[in-house]
Amino acid sequence: MKKYKLIYVVLGVIVCVFTFSIMSMNKSSNRQITITTSTGTLSNKKIGWGIKRNENHEQPDLGNNNIRLLDNYDGIAMGNSEDKFVYLTFDEGYEAGYTSRLLDILKENNVKAAFFITGHYLNTQAELVERMIQEGHIVGNHTVNHKSMPDLDDEKIKEEIMNLHIGVYEKFGYEMKYIRPPMGEFSERTLNLIKNLGYKTTMWSLAYDDWDENKQGRETYGKDKVISNIHNGSIILLHANSVDNSNILDSCIKEIKEMGYEFKTLDEFRR
Repeated sequence: MKKYKLIYVVLGVIVCVFTFSIMSMNKSSNRQITITTSTGTLSNKKIGWGIKRNENHEQPDLGNNNIRLLDNYDGIAMGNSEDKFVYLTFDEGYEAGYTSRLLDILKENNVKAAFFITGHYLNTQAELVERMIQEGHIVGNHTVNHKSMPDLDDEKIKEEIMNLHIGVYEKFGYEMKYIRPPMGEFSERTLNLIKNLGYKTTMWSLAYDDWDENKQGRETYGKDKVISNIHNGSIILLHANSVDNSNILDSCIKEIKEMGYEFKTLDEFRR
C-alpha cells in the first residue's frame, strides 16, 4: 500500500511540473507576442504636432489623421465644441524664476493647472513641485531628459517615463498619469507604449512661440495670441520659462472668464 502511495505522489509531482512548464511556456510566448506587436507592427513615423487656427474663436484644425491616431490610444488634445471649458497647462523644462509668481496668480484666481515637468526640474525644484501638488494642481510627466520619443527604443522610452514617475512618487507619494511628449513629437509606436504604461498623452489646441527666451518683451503679442484664439475645449499650452507669460497670465485668466469660459482640470476633461 505504501508502495502505491509513493507512486501516486511521484506521478502528482510529474503532473505539476509538466503543468507549470506549459504555463511558463505560454506566459513566455504571450510576452514575446506583446513585444512584437508593440514594436514590430506599429509605425514609428515621427509626427510633429501642429495647429491650423480658425477665426472667431472657432476650434482649430488639428489634423484629422493626427486626431484619429491620438484617439485610438486614448490621448487628448481638445475638448468638445459645446462646453465653454478650457484647460490650462504649463511645460516646465527648467526653472527661469517665474513659477512662484504663476502659482500665486493661479491661487488668486482660483484656477487649477497642469505642470509637465522633466527630471531636471524635479531634481532642482522639488519645493516648487511640492507646492504644485499641495495647491491642487496636476503634475504631469515630460520625461527625464526631454528627448524626442520616436528616436528612442522601447526600453529607453520606459526609462524616460518611469524613472521620473518613480522619482516623483518617492518624493511626494504622488502618482502622475498625464504625459506631454517632448517637442510635441510622437509616433503610433510611442502612443501605444505610453498607453501601456498607464499614461494619457496630452497635446494642446492653443499655443504660441513663448518658449524662446530671446523673444520676450512682447506682452501685447502674447496676450493677443491667447485671447484671440481661445475656443471651447481649449487645452492651453504655456511655457513657464517665459517672463511674458508671468506678466500676462492674470489679465488673460480674468478676460477669459469674462468671455464666459470656465477653467477645468484635466481630470475634468470632456471629449
